[in-house]
Amino acid sequence: MNPNASNWTPSAGAASWTPGAGLSAPAPVPPPAPAPAPPPAPAQSSSTVSDIDESDPLWQVVLKISEGDRNRALKLINDPDQLSAYPEVTALMEAGDSWEAADMAEQVQTKMTISEEAPAPAPAASEPTPMETEPVKKEEEEQVEDAAPAVEMKEGDPREHLNLVFIGHVDAGKSTLSGNILYLTDNVDKRTIAQYEREAKERNRESWFLAFIMDTNEEERAKGKTVEVGKAFFESEVKRYTILDAPGHKNYVPNMIQGASQADIGILVISARKGEFEAGFDRGGQSREHAMLAKTLGVSYLVVVVNKMDEPTVQWKKERFDDIVTKIRPFLRKCGFTIKKEVKFIPISGLSGANVKEEVSESECGWWKKMHTAGENNTDKGTLLGLLDSLVIPNREATGPLRIPVLDRYSDRGTIAMGKVESGTIRPGTKVMVMPTRNIYKVDEVYANEDPVSAARPGENVLIKLNGAKVEDIRRGYVICPKDKPCRAVNKVICEIAIADMPEHTQVMTAGFQCMFHAHTAEEECTVTKIFETTNAKGHVIKGARFASVNMRAVVMLELGETVPLETFTDMPFLGRFTLRTEGKTVAIGKVQKLPPKKED
Repeated sequence: MNPNASNWTPSAGAASWTPGAGLSAPAPVPPPAPAPAPPPAPAQSSSTVSDIDESDPLWQVVLKISEGDRNRALKLINDPDQLSAYPEVTALMEAGDSWEAADMAEQVQTKMTISEEAPAPAPAASEPTPMETEPVKKEEEEQVEDAAPAVEMKEGDPREHLNLVFIGHVDAGKSTLSGNILYLTDNVDKRTIAQYEREAKERNRESWFLAFIMDTNEEERAKGKTVEVGKAFFESEVKRYTILDAPGHKNYVPNMIQGASQADIGILVISARKGEFEAGFDRGGQSREHAMLAKTLGVSYLVVVVNKMDEPTVQWKKERFDDIVTKIRPFLRKCGFTIKKEVKFIPISGLSGANVKEEVSESECGWWKKMHTAGENNTDKGTLLGLLDSLVIPNREATGPLRIPVLDRYSDRGTIAMGKVESGTIRPGTKVMVMPTRNIYKVDEVYANEDPVSAARPGENVLIKLNGAKVEDIRRGYVICPKDKPCRAVNKVICEIAIADMPEHTQVMTAGFQCMFHAHTAEEECTVTKIFETTNAKGHVIKGARFASVNMRAVVMLELGETVPLETFTDMPFLGRFTLRTEGKTVAIGKVQKLPPKKED
């Protein structure tokens, strides 16, 4: 770049790049020859134009964007904010750091050449004609697209990734257990823990200090209640984990559903303290509702951790642990869990860390080692972290059709969609369809745990930058699919439901019953339009029934307020499960059996 070109200032994101340095390879040294005197600059060129180095890659890209209009290019290059809005410029800036090596510089020079037939730099720059600019523009666009992936990206950590959702009644110890896991796995330093201990002591809540790791806002710390789904990360030698700390209060069940919809494993935290287990598990307690929702939302395993075993009213008594396990087994079986395969039971102390990373001492609890060694309670692992490392999630199809339910979206130099890869593999550069709008976008970038990756497999929580999408084009509940194999988007379904509860003023469900429909990350109003049949607890089937009540199963037709991306439970279970809620209660869980026939395009 001409040393006089100092009037251009790059945007903040490109502060490390210096015009003319590091992005283009030095020109080959010509054979010794007397240097000709430079001819005078063209009359029509202003002093600003003469300052431009024609070989600078940034100038070449900006000139291409301006379609050969040099005056427009000069205005653009002097406006960093407008300049950063062009993906070609952004790619050039971001790739700058990785192009410092000489061998990379040669490759970049080849890809950024404006014209292969162009001779060595001419003594004076001439204004390109429109006829020359058009083919150059097309060719250079292809070259810039090729150059963009020059930023080296990893495939992703080969260790399996699991989402853990901590669920259970209020004050069962979910946040404390989550915080202690982060502390025991060296994700929180001792200085931070000491600070939280001081804060908790000032509030006269000394035992809350570990919960402060997950409960970060003032409202949660003041009341000791989780409101939003907290998220944190830890890892072991064999797996990577994302903690989703769900709220336990019944007023925040929709937030809990949001967390559980992403989960692979549910950790149901039960308090062993006298009276607390009974409060959480009796009718109306959140332990029951959370367990039911966890199954509906598709967790592969449910780990029941009986917490607070070191409490003075319990003192690691085997009788209390056995009593809790005995009472909760029948309910979990009723929710649809296969107890021997999908449910694990383990006693712990979330505050002291006993049986979390290190096994409780035999002097404190002499019966647990014998129990887990014998494989009782469906586990032969003595600690919670050891048990999690041993679990294998079935049916993760990296080669299946892509399905990513959108959890949220935001704008950051483009529209970013958040979600979890349920099926298939997503890569930058591919084109995807967003259902139900059927809009097609190109995937510019993919991030897993905020790190750019070249591919994301099932189970990964991802951020996806969609080229051409506006924030209002993407909503929670939409599903990202391949453009050749999209999922269905419907407003009517025939489904089987199991009725677990009913509102106080409505004892039976009939045609016309209205509630909220929760499936994957979608939430929509719905109406029961028809009841085809019911089955009572004794197995008696009534065809053409006019109503259904608690503890019955029913085949019904639901009409949704707007179209929702769904599949049948048989084809894709994670898009075929749903929950019906109204007036703060979960009234039914169900699975989609039939969708309306496809319309001919």
